[in-house]
Amino acid sequence: MALLKQWRDMAYDQKANKGDLQRFWAQYFDIEKSIYEQLLEHPEEEVKGTVKELAEKYGQTVMTMTGFLDGINDSLVEPNPIEDMEEDTLVSLKFDTEKLYRNMVDAKADWLYELPQWEAIYSEEKRKELYLDQKKSGTIVKGPKIGRNDPCPCGSGLKYKKCCGKGK
Repeated sequence: MALLKQWRDMAYDQKANKGDLQRFWAQYFDIEKSIYEQLLEHPEEEVKGTVKELAEKYGQTVMTMTGFLDGINDSLVEPNPIEDMEEDTLVSLKFDTEKLYRNMVDAKADWLYELPQWEAIYSEEKRKELYLDQKKSGTIVKGPKIGRNDPCPCGSGLKYKKCCGKGK
């Protein structure tokens, strides 16, 4: 069975005890934070290896490393083949710093996008700009509402209620 399926079955187990699952995720987030702290120390350096080698490098289990790879995959320059990844699959952790920061904001992972290592990568202004851009990207902006007696936006010259607004 592919590692990713095993990870997701374990991490998102609907039958698991809620307290156990909360403790599992709290522990995972601490591990994730530790790995990101190390990666962000040298953001230009490409970390490569098999899933098992990376797990050993960061002192983690293969399952935990699989979860980490699942989380970072959308932020990588070249996504890893996570769907059918096994212990001996060669993977890279070469990430795009902007994408990574935005994805951390999108995930509401303040313990990650507020890491002090970001200060050496981006100025406070740039981090604020990336944060706001990401927040705005998920906001739906509706145009002004057209009143019944307003001119129809189709350009016919008729009132909206007599043109495109008929029967609405």
